[in-house]
Amino acid sequence: MGAIVGGIILFILGAIVRFALEIDLPGLESGTLGTILMVGGAILFVVGLLLMLKSRKTVVNSQSAPGHTVSERRDPPPTV
Repeated sequence: MGAIVGGIILFILGAIVRFALEIDLPGLESGTLGTILMVGGAILFVVGLLLMLKSRKTVVNSQSAPGHTVSERRDPPPTV
């Protein structure tokens, strides 16, 4: 969850630097710095989503008896 929040924060900071601020750095324009931060934030957000989706696996247990079928679906306990 931290990567998702970090990606959002990085993207917002990049948008602020890109569109609202004029930073005077030697060899680097503020627009370029903002774009780099926004792309980094978007990549971090996607990686966070992929890691979150990868960790959620459903466990299915099926038991059969003559005339009866029992299926159980459950998510594993969350990891901290």
